[in-house]
Amino acid sequence: MLTIVNEKRKQKTVCPSPFILHFPMSVLIFANGTVPADAPPGWLLPYLAQATLTIAADGGLRYLRALGRWPDVLVGDLDSLPPTGRAEMDALPALSRPTVRQYPAGKDETDLELALLYAVQATQDEPILVFAALGGRLDQALANVLLLAHPALRGRVVRLVEPFQQAWLVRDQTTIHGRAGDRVSLIPLGGAAEIAYTTGLAWPLRAETLDFGPARGISNVMETDTAVVTLQSGLLLCVHTDGGWQR
Repeated sequence: MLTIVNEKRKQKTVCPSPFILHFPMSVLIFANGTVPADAPPGWLLPYLAQATLTIAADGGLRYLRALGRWPDVLVGDLDSLPPTGRAEMDALPALSRPTVRQYPAGKDETDLELALLYAVQATQDEPILVFAALGGRLDQALANVLLLAHPALRGRVVRLVEPFQQAWLVRDQTTIHGRAGDRVSLIPLGGAAEIAYTTGLAWPLRAETLDFGPARGISNVMETDTAVVTLQSGLLLCVHTDGGWQR
């Protein structure tokens, strides 16, 4: 997210991140985690402008309501809705009212998991971008990260999105779009990951193993606007964090 300061008026303008340019026409899911306190005002608006479907996972509704919007679909057991959320929603005209998929509190899945499954079933191949999945409770945040490996999501582009970083699962090859100086962390999940090669990173990896546990793959640096990571086997969590250019 690029923030430009107008020196004459001392106002900040939020400009689209390169992330957005590569994922137009996306499905957006709002989880019930926390958004970083330093998130620029309006950082969600460029994503919303290109959304084909918006889904709130229970209390994630509050992020859309803060922008004066309603989701297309509300999913979950609805135990975390804003106090007036249900009443306001019921008062909407029928055609403007979100579709509600309510589940019992004793369900086996988390609200975000149900929202992801709904997105997969209701759409074709649009990228799925998940907001507010991190922060807050550690158990929920870790579970949200591991949901990227859900069998139902295989073959779909799914990313956890924050103002200044994104995370996604790599099963074979990924191209990272950003700028020189951005940070890239490669974290093996569920066991060792065999990396065939990387390009565009300050510390290249070629025919190397990243073992599950050690922090060997943390904080590499992009040397150009794109980097490529190719896996031989295993699973990687790729975390792309900006290098400060947008602040």
